[in-house]
Amino acid sequence: MLSIALIAHDRKKDEMVNFVTAYEHVFEGHKLYATGTTGTRIMANTKLDIHRFMSGPLGGDQQIGALVAKNEMDLIIFLRDPLMAQPHEPDIIALLRLCDVQGIPCATNIATAELLVRALDRGDFAWRELVHKYKPGIE
Repeated sequence: MLSIALIAHDRKKDEMVNFVTAYEHVFEGHKLYATGTTGTRIMANTKLDIHRFMSGPLGGDQQIGALVAKNEMDLIIFLRDPLMAQPHEPDIIALLRLCDVQGIPCATNIATAELLVRALDRGDFAWRELVHKYKPGIE
C-alpha cells in the first residue's frame, strides 16, 4: 500500500475528479491524501476514503510537504494551473522541490499522471516499498 497525494488547482478540479474516477480501481488499494476541496470533491464522486488536509492556500500543500520531507509520501498527482497566478506559489515551489530532494514521483499534468498511474497499476512502484523497508531510523 502506497501513500498518494492528490492536489488540484481550482480550474483543474473537474479534471482531477474525472481522472480519479476513471482509475478508482487503482487508487482503492492505497492510502490517499488530498488538499481540502479536492479531497471533498473526489469523495463525493467515488467510494474512495481520503485523508483531507487544509486547502492548499491555507497550508494544505505544506502539510503534504511535511510528509514528503519525511519520505512518507510515495506519489503525488498535482494538477497545476500554469495559466493562473497562485497566491501560495512559494508553497507550491517548496513542495515540488521536496519531491525532487526525496525522489518522489510527482505529476503536474494529466499526461504524466496517466503514465504514473498506469505504472502503479502494473506494480512498477515496488521500489517504494523497499525505501520504506530500509528507511533509517531517526537518531
